[in-house]
Amino acid sequence: MTRIAELELLVRIADLGNLTAAAKVLDWSPAAASAALKRMEEQLGFPLFVRSTRSLRLSAEGQRYLPHARAALRALTDGRDEALAGREALSGELHLTVPSDLGRHVLLPWLEQFQERHPALTLRLQVGDPLTDLLRRPVDAAVRYGQPASGSQVALPLLPDSRRVLVAAPHYLALHGMPASPEDMPRHEALRYLFAGEVPSHWPVEIAGEHVALPLSGRRVADDGEVVKRWALAGLGLAYKSWPDVAQELASGQLVHVNPHWRGDAAPLNLIVPGRAQLSPALRLVRDELSRRLEEFARAMPR
Repeated sequence: MTRIAELELLVRIADLGNLTAAAKVLDWSPAAASAALKRMEEQLGFPLFVRSTRSLRLSAEGQRYLPHARAALRALTDGRDEALAGREALSGELHLTVPSDLGRHVLLPWLEQFQERHPALTLRLQVGDPLTDLLRRPVDAAVRYGQPASGSQVALPLLPDSRRVLVAAPHYLALHGMPASPEDMPRHEALRYLFAGEVPSHWPVEIAGEHVALPLSGRRVADDGEVVKRWALAGLGLAYKSWPDVAQELASGQLVHVNPHWRGDAAPLNLIVPGRAQLSPALRLVRDELSRRLEEFARAMPR
């Protein structure tokens, strides 16, 4: 019988298009992931992927099977969570810190639903963008873009392939037009995020395979990611935001992906913990919950 872990592996490989990357996200070795995939195909009686020396893509049978695998994984994961909640109710206190924008508009509803299933669990939520050194502050884990502030901390992937995207409100673009080239950027208002006390002078993108630094000018700078997005929604300029932060606004048409062929730089989303030994049962379940929910973003993200 196919296990939940193997279904998770199948879905991750399909989303990422790479067995090694999927194995890394799920903390498997590439050899173990390859063996599990082979075992699944033997059990099913058909190949799930077509392999070549450089690529891995779903077979025709795999394309038909994948939606059923996703549905089964959701049902099994929900059932596992309910069973665990009934057998071993989580209790105690869990202290998390989350980014300002993503935390308020995406993660907060998910965490509220998680806490409803575990009413004995006390959730302390700290909302803010700066990277947190967990060894110096009483925080169990931090959801953050990028790497830990301390090399002794561990980053567990939540959305490893997340990238930044250039966005603007439709009414801003109607007034000012799209930047046709990097040279057009200085005449646009750049809504900049203050990172580590520094105002960025450029935004890195990739255009036609070449790394380009987009020159910036603008009168608005904030150390809060939500403020930057509010400015963009108000039509005050261009913003360079991580995909999960603006996915809902892009889907609704409140924001427009500016020049999608300008590929934004990587902004991997991680759960940062002091060490793997500090992964409590509550923290493990929170990580599973966020990873599962974020798969919806992964399917819609630009590559």
